Amino acid sequence: MSKTSRLAGAVLGVMALVGSLAACGGDSLEQGKSGGSGASDGAASGGGKGTLVVGAAAFTESKVLAELYAQVLRDAGYDASVTTVKNRELYEPSLEKGEIDVVPEYAATIAEFLNAKANGPKAPEEKPVASSDVAATVAALEKLATPRGLKVLPAGEAVDQNAFAVSKEFAEKNKLKSLSDLGRSKIKVKIAAGDECEVRPFCAPGLKKTYGIDVAGVDPKGVGTPQAKQAVKDGEDQLVLTTTTDATLESFGLVLLEDDKKLQNADNVLPVVNAKDAGSQEIADALGKLTGALTTEDLVELNRKVDAERAKPQDVAKEYLAAKGLLGN
Repeated sequence: MSKTSRLAGAVLGVMALVGSLAACGGDSLEQGKSGGSGASDGAASGGGKGTLVVGAAAFTESKVLAELYAQVLRDAGYDASVTTVKNRELYEPSLEKGEIDVVPEYAATIAEFLNAKANGPKAPEEKPVASSDVAATVAALEKLATPRGLKVLPAGEAVDQNAFAVSKEFAEKNKLKSLSDLGRSKIKVKIAAGDECEVRPFCAPGLKKTYGIDVAGVDPKGVGTPQAKQAVKDGEDQLVLTTTTDATLESFGLVLLEDDKKLQNADNVLPVVNAKDAGSQEIADALGKLTGALTTEDLVELNRKVDAERAKPQDVAKEYLAAKGLLGN
């Protein structure tokens, strides 16, 4: 199953990936909030410190992150459940209302989402607040989130942002490890991506401007789709737009090229919580231990176990937390 985009249906100027999954279950947010049918499968109640609902978007990585959050919160003594909501347009208002208490987010993407809500749909294009600088992006996010009753917790190392991959054979033949290497090679490349790649600054225009890459065209096969990756594997295209946590690159014989000049925005993973219901230091500390441990490579492996091995997100999360010594503290 292909990775869905956390950006599905996002505002202008924010990239939309493809492969949307239907939201699972029919439980209402209020059911989940009461600790009823919105709880994760096989979840044990955490204790008497209160009930928390962790929101997940309808794609693998978000579901795994939500399970990780819920399980560390249970371990800290909270009765935490996971509720899956289709996309950010639906779960963010619920977070503001306190129907959802915690969500795993991506710094640059949620910053531009709130930028659009506050300043109009064209704001992410005309006056973006996100950049490749994590600290600056999080600071901008905090300014937008606080008036909405949201609290932004610190970002970690793990990042899921746009990335470009080539075949291992192509990389070895042309001695490529970074996008700068590709630019210096002067090789003409065709990019397998969404058709918006032609005009979006993070894609073809950015590759040309920032790296001097000779883009011969865009093959509109979608972002990180199996068809797009197969086209690069077969040599039909040379470059595919995907993400840093794509768990299927190896199976297609593809490798990421380093974004060494920081073309992409800082989509580091971080928790965003309802300040009134989940703004305590104890909750921040519990989630902070996980944020501090989680790496991009960890996300790739967690995604792979769910998508390739068909493991359940809650089982994958439990195994990871136990391996990292993050439970029973």
